Amino acid sequence: MSKSLVIVESPTKAKTLKKYLGKDFTVMASGGHIKDLPPKKLGVDINDNFSVEYEIVKGKKKIIDDIKKSAKLADKIYLAPDPDREGEAIAWHIAESLGAKNNNIFRVLFSEITKKGVLAAIEHPTKLNKTKYEAQVTRRILDRLVGYKISPLLWKKVSRGLSAGRVQSVALRVIVDRERDRLAFKVEEYWTIDARLETNQKKELVASLFKINDEKIQIKNEGESKSLVEDIERQVFTITDITKKERKRYPQPPYITSTLQQDASRKHGFGAERTMRIAQQLYEGIEIGSEGLVGLITYMRTDSIRSADEALMGIRDVIVQKYGKDYLPDIPTIYKTKKRAQDAHEAIRPTDLTIEPDTIKPHLTSNQYKLYRLIFERALASLMPDAEIIQKIIEMSGFDNNQGNPSAIFKTIGNTIHFDGFLKIYPLSIKEQSIPPLTLEEKATLTKLQPQQHFTEPPPRYNDASLVKELERRGIGRPSTYAPIIETILKRNYITRDENKRFIPTEIGTVVNQVLVEHFPHIVDYDFTAHMENELDDIAHKHKPWVDVVQEFFVPFEKNLEKKYKEVSKKELTEEKTDIQCPLCKKHNLIIKLGRYGRFLACPGFPDCTHTQPLETQQTSTQNGQKEEIDAPLCDTCNEKMIIKEGRFGKFFACKNYPKCKNTKAIEKKINMKCPLCTEGDVVVKRTKRGKTFYGCNTYPDCTFASWKKPETENSEQGITSSE
Repeated sequence: MSKSLVIVESPTKAKTLKKYLGKDFTVMASGGHIKDLPPKKLGVDINDNFSVEYEIVKGKKKIIDDIKKSAKLADKIYLAPDPDREGEAIAWHIAESLGAKNNNIFRVLFSEITKKGVLAAIEHPTKLNKTKYEAQVTRRILDRLVGYKISPLLWKKVSRGLSAGRVQSVALRVIVDRERDRLAFKVEEYWTIDARLETNQKKELVASLFKINDEKIQIKNEGESKSLVEDIERQVFTITDITKKERKRYPQPPYITSTLQQDASRKHGFGAERTMRIAQQLYEGIEIGSEGLVGLITYMRTDSIRSADEALMGIRDVIVQKYGKDYLPDIPTIYKTKKRAQDAHEAIRPTDLTIEPDTIKPHLTSNQYKLYRLIFERALASLMPDAEIIQKIIEMSGFDNNQGNPSAIFKTIGNTIHFDGFLKIYPLSIKEQSIPPLTLEEKATLTKLQPQQHFTEPPPRYNDASLVKELERRGIGRPSTYAPIIETILKRNYITRDENKRFIPTEIGTVVNQVLVEHFPHIVDYDFTAHMENELDDIAHKHKPWVDVVQEFFVPFEKNLEKKYKEVSKKELTEEKTDIQCPLCKKHNLIIKLGRYGRFLACPGFPDCTHTQPLETQQTSTQNGQKEEIDAPLCDTCNEKMIIKEGRFGKFFACKNYPKCKNTKAIEKKINMKCPLCTEGDVVVKRTKRGKTFYGCNTYPDCTFASWKKPETENSEQGITSSE
């Protein structure tokens, strides 16, 4: 019997497929892309309809030769890289390398790596999808044109080693714009007043002031707060309104790529790249005891929330078995996929609902278990009934004995879960508060007023979850690109993470964004980028020729680029005059220049004078967007006052005498907590050599307390490690 050859991307997936396909199939892995644009030249002929010059990826020649040898012995060749545009490109390039006859090559799409799913795909193969491949090639060309055309300008006009990306630059703009909003934010003071009241049944109620004489109140300062407290203390309170409402919380649809990344970030602190790496492992197969390799989830790069009918029935059966008929709606919930979604694959769900997370926990890593459990519970919860909540709203009005008119009105809201529905397995943050039985006109005795000072806060920095959500909302990127977008701008040192894993633009990232916004606004325009994503979708769906899309983009882009090479001045972008005299040549005043890792002072007399020194700045931005002073220490080596510099992992103290003295010291941020180990030192935010944040005692090495997780109380020992 002749053998068939199956070619996938991953060795793990190949191993799983061998188990299902048997001895009549040879399964090989390409290890990802085998061809790509050349790394050291453009590789796109702009004078020949943007024809591309692909070359074999370094280290892949032997893999291709081995695949060719096996292909000669095979009766049928099945190309089975991942079922997305990147996978289609890999399949296309393998087919080109084999040079086999078209009737000998088939494309198979595995939406799940299970025996049933694999055999069904092999039995119903398709042909290579040319338009899907052209959409991927178009994206690659557009990204290459932007990167190779703008990056040299950044090298020449800003600093060597910089680069720009078509979509990554837009994501950078999102982060920079948010940071500017934070810095421009004006903090305003406001006050709230809570009241503790006792009912006739000696039950306590806590309510908040929200109206004075039937008008909503805004308390701007302490004086207004004190005046109101004095008036309210003279009032007698009566229950004036009792309202009951039935509220519902609806289950959310099963995961798509973006929502999985968001939940994994919010609930487990996973970055987008880590989430996708773990999901790929669950998709390709995990060793489950005697079962061997088992693919646990469906394909994880998807924007569709639909599930196959067979999967829906399987989930409903599990719900009845585990939770009873009360937790199963009469009709399955059908979710509608968004209008512009590619809708090429199902939602992310378990391949087999009988494989519960806890039963296979010993076979999974901690992170694999956490992610699989999220996917498992979300799939079940999506088909369970709504949660029913009884909301009780109580209003209490104060009456001044002298006037007899209502003055202060307080309100409290109580929530009671009447039926938990999908919350049975997928809890959400619903604050339950029971309110004792009350009647209209019932008196309530004021026992205490609690005025509290507050300050308005700027919009928060983006984290992985909120950035992916914002990119998706704006139509920037697609399921397979969210994680690479974030990783790229992190690796380029255009952004860093703060101690709360939120993104901060670096100085160099801010300047790169400034150049692009001012001189290439079309490239980083939100609507334009979303439009280009739609154009790529149109190519994949045969609605538009790919050359037309590239041509429409490149012609105005090239004209603007030529213009900017002549107009843009490096000094204008990267230099700023100061009144500090150069201490070496004493002929010039120093200028502020921009390097790869931030700003520094330099003599404009270069190359005759080579003096440089760190830029002295003793301010940094706090989490609420305001500036705070940092008390710089003395250098341990030369006793000079240290200054703040910024490197690839954020700000740090450096000796003023650099390069003569190269001593540095980390900036320690206290979190207002005594060390739980020694009880004498303070817990401060620290970073490892690789830039990862942790919490430790500032008396180290005398005390070795260290924790990956932020301690919440002085008695917390969760996540504590010791170097001893």
